[in-house]
Amino acid sequence: MESAEIARRFLRFFEERGHTVVPSASLVAEDPTLLLVNAGMVPFKPYFLGQKKPPYPRAASVQKVMRTLDIDEVGKTTRHASFFQMLGNFSFGDYFKDKAIPYAWELLTTPEAQGGFGFSEDRLWVTVFHDDDEARDIWHKQVGVPLERIQRRGLADNYWHMGVPGPGGPCSEIYYDRGPEYGKEGGPVADENRYLEVWNNVFMQFQLSAVRTKIDFDIAGELPAKSVDTGMGLERMAAILQGVDNIYEIDTTYKILDRAAELTRSRYGRDHRADVSLRVVADHMRAGVMLVGDGVLPSNEGRGYVLRRMLRRAIRNLRLLGAGEERYMHELTATTLAVMGEQYPDLKSDAANIHTVIDAEETSFLGTLRTGTAIFDAAVEENKRKGVTVLAGGQAFQLHDTYGFPIDLTLEMASEQGLQVDEDGFRRLMNEQRQRAKADSAAKKTGNADVSVLGEMLDRAGRVDFLGYDHTVAEARVIGLLVDGASVPAAGAGTTVEVVLDRTPFYAEGGGQLADQGLIRSDASRVEITDVQSPFAGLIVHRGKVGDGEIRVGDPVQAEIDIERRRAISRSHTATHLVHRGFRNALGETAAQAGSENSPGRFRFDFTAAGAVPASVLRDVEDEVNAILINDLKVHAYHTSLNEARSMGALALFGEKYGDEVRIVEVGDYSRELCGGTHVASSGQLGLVKVLGESSIGAGVRRVEALVGVDAFRFLARESVLVAQLAEQLKTRREELPERVEGIVSRLRTAERELERLRSAQVLAVAGELAAGARDIGGVSVVTHRAPDGTSADDLRKLALDVRGRFPGDRAAMIVIAGVPADRPVVVAAVNDAGRVRGLKAGRLVGVAAKALGGGGGGKDDVAQGGGTRPESIGDALTSVTQAIQETLT
Repeated sequence: MESAEIARRFLRFFEERGHTVVPSASLVAEDPTLLLVNAGMVPFKPYFLGQKKPPYPRAASVQKVMRTLDIDEVGKTTRHASFFQMLGNFSFGDYFKDKAIPYAWELLTTPEAQGGFGFSEDRLWVTVFHDDDEARDIWHKQVGVPLERIQRRGLADNYWHMGVPGPGGPCSEIYYDRGPEYGKEGGPVADENRYLEVWNNVFMQFQLSAVRTKIDFDIAGELPAKSVDTGMGLERMAAILQGVDNIYEIDTTYKILDRAAELTRSRYGRDHRADVSLRVVADHMRAGVMLVGDGVLPSNEGRGYVLRRMLRRAIRNLRLLGAGEERYMHELTATTLAVMGEQYPDLKSDAANIHTVIDAEETSFLGTLRTGTAIFDAAVEENKRKGVTVLAGGQAFQLHDTYGFPIDLTLEMASEQGLQVDEDGFRRLMNEQRQRAKADSAAKKTGNADVSVLGEMLDRAGRVDFLGYDHTVAEARVIGLLVDGASVPAAGAGTTVEVVLDRTPFYAEGGGQLADQGLIRSDASRVEITDVQSPFAGLIVHRGKVGDGEIRVGDPVQAEIDIERRRAISRSHTATHLVHRGFRNALGETAAQAGSENSPGRFRFDFTAAGAVPASVLRDVEDEVNAILINDLKVHAYHTSLNEARSMGALALFGEKYGDEVRIVEVGDYSRELCGGTHVASSGQLGLVKVLGESSIGAGVRRVEALVGVDAFRFLARESVLVAQLAEQLKTRREELPERVEGIVSRLRTAERELERLRSAQVLAVAGELAAGARDIGGVSVVTHRAPDGTSADDLRKLALDVRGRFPGDRAAMIVIAGVPADRPVVVAAVNDAGRVRGLKAGRLVGVAAKALGGGGGGKDDVAQGGGTRPESIGDALTSVTQAIQETLT
């Protein structure tokens, strides 16, 4: 039974029993306490906590899930995976153990021909929480499971929570006995390799506050209603129903693994090390494609870091399998899209964008591997010279943070060199970095407020009405105040405060559009609003400072936005839509929006692209967009269903999350996008759009910056004045300026080349003198020299090689030349064949000098180059090299 069929049967079973089938939410969690969705119940968390009223009493879903804590274990075992799918049925106070338990048993044991999964009852075992007699009795008395196949377990095994404050409760799990060939008898408590968990019934009863570990947490109280969260891992179920030993051999994963084996000419099952690499590639390709499909882009922090880490682990394991410099990620991405596309059709429509992002990351990392390996080699040489057998945690972290080296790659390379790595030091630095990133992210979304405080506020107040599409001023009531993250009844003059109203015209930052600014006034107070955020769907938080008086919870107020700022931002937002359409027309549908920022009079637009956009394309897009402005097309916004919007061809922001009902913004027949932002009434109100240029902001992502409206006119006016000044100074007409400037630049370059030739000749003129003045150290001719400041790095290298060439072949020679080409010092070392026979290596010695200069470097044994940040230490660097030569020779 294929994975897609397993999912269909599960959803059909529960739909027939009154459950609403809910599509999978994005892997990008709305919950600010989570980096990624890590459980099937995450999208329903507000319903369990009572923060929102559920739109249905019971639901069923197949939810995409990512577990980042398991990444290091992926491939080493056949049980760990970073991405998987959780089949779940949920009750929000509608039913509890009495129905959840029989439902699970019925679906598992109903014959396949009748729509079930066909498990033999005598091969199923059950576990319950140690004091849950109610669940035990239901299993035995109602379902008929023999007592000897019902086992009690403690917190570590039969209590579930998210790992963060939220809902939790005891659980009851169902295990499948795979037979004596997989382990010893005795049920799950004896051997979880033989007895494989297939279903987990979680009985949501309690609100957890502080969560320290899996078994150490505080219970704040009971949930508003007893609910059910049950989960069945699709991959694990597929392994059993498809008769394979592990999750890497099921249909969706094995096809990727098999393609990787084919590309690298490997064979799964023949060699443990190769098997581990193939499993890593298969798992991480699934995870990577799903993350990119949900709009995550590779970066060095947050979700982007998780994606980058997995893609780079996949690339690295392909190299271990023998891929070398070959690029196989495109092929593997295509395979992954094919096997996962049946369950997630959006992957097929986003295929071009997903390919672009992953291909670019592969190109970037292959270059990183070359650079990082050179840095690693230099660090190893330095450690060996000092007799140190442990690579410092800071060095491993630098390789990871600066050069993108996965820690397991550093560990493996160090092991090959007979070194260990200070993993504890590395993990400590990594944790510090993660905590900083997490704190920054949480602060942005919640203003450092306790998430539970905001949740309670949303629960108490209900959804805040946004009036900003039609109103710039509105009467409202204060329903909540926060100072330093804590709820307060009032806030006086001079206090920085966060204000929650029951209704507001203020637009909260989102969808690339900056927040509104303005005033909230009451009879007794005035608050200047500088930022507006929406930490939870339906909750809008105004941040500002109390200027006069005292604002209190319950006060009637008038909320008034800065109209001119709103109009300027709206012009930018509409312009972004037009530029998006223009680039798609010019470059194809692969030019998908990957982010934006709409500011007053200015906007930036990020999109996926394989390489730089030619200047001619930028001009064509700009001309096309401005033609739309001249035509003054009407801008129209309306709501419809997501399916209807897709059938109309409306563009969705790559990876954005949308509900069942969406808002469409149309600019005539030219542009149609899903968007919740504010816009102008007609395209003519934009006045003018001026594209300033484009640049790269990451692998596979380009950024265009542009001006709109008055800011664009002012920019062109300044440009016109500048052109007039140049024409006056150069005594030529405007239209002849390019040719005139090109001529001047050409003559200047010719003069610079001649000056460079003269400087080089002057530098090299001292080569004979340096060779003649070489010192003898242990039978080796040693030259150390500081070149005049301004000598280029290329000339330093030429001089070192010239001096080296002046010694006879049987005379060992070592030359080290240092200088300051600009503001940073550079050092070059060169050694001849006879010198290398004596044990001298240019790469090691240049590393010694570079360290004294506060930097690093490396290279081959015959010639190497490094640099640093302390030009005043060149003398110390040359002295340290001389000492290192003496130590080597003695």
